Amino acid sequence: MSKLKLIISIFAVMLCSSMSAFADVEVGKPAPDFELTDSNGKTHKLSDFKGKNVVLEWFNHDCPFVVKHYGSGNMQALQKKYTESGVIWLAINSGSKESGSYKDPETTNARSLEHKALPTAVLIDDTGKVGKEYGAKTTPHMYVVDATGTLRYQGAIDSTPSADAEDIAKSENYVSKALDAIVAGQEVATTVTKAYGCSVKY
Repeated sequence: MSKLKLIISIFAVMLCSSMSAFADVEVGKPAPDFELTDSNGKTHKLSDFKGKNVVLEWFNHDCPFVVKHYGSGNMQALQKKYTESGVIWLAINSGSKESGSYKDPETTNARSLEHKALPTAVLIDDTGKVGKEYGAKTTPHMYVVDATGTLRYQGAIDSTPSADAEDIAKSENYVSKALDAIVAGQEVATTVTKAYGCSVKY
């Protein structure tokens, strides 16, 4: 085998190994159950919320794309609107301690308070296990799970992949549309999109 072919083969193996670390969750199938501790030390299982619609929001407060939605108040408005109607909203940080994206519980709570965030809970996934199981690649990366535990949407929060808050008003919000359709007993029109944002720092 030539040197070039050997290099290509090694790269292919590394790429496949890297990709295999991420599960391929499928819309229309049961969302993988998980257990994580929140920033207040309470343990949550996804299965605990069977019977309720659930939003999973991967975030990193230092990411400009996350700042777009929190700095404008857009994310908090969505959290408030839907949690008040009974939706469970779980914000998840899968940043590892080595990457610098991890925040300890005290800092996480302080940052959430500063941003006036209103999720049901902020979950810490510093091993990256849950993020990889769901294939979460960006912040934000959004998932909507219905009351039966079925994944109904995954991907971007909206239709404009920018870090500019001025784009929010003219964008289609996929998460909102998915939740409204589920509550109305309708099919979700857009079930999968490409998530945009900063990469999750596993």
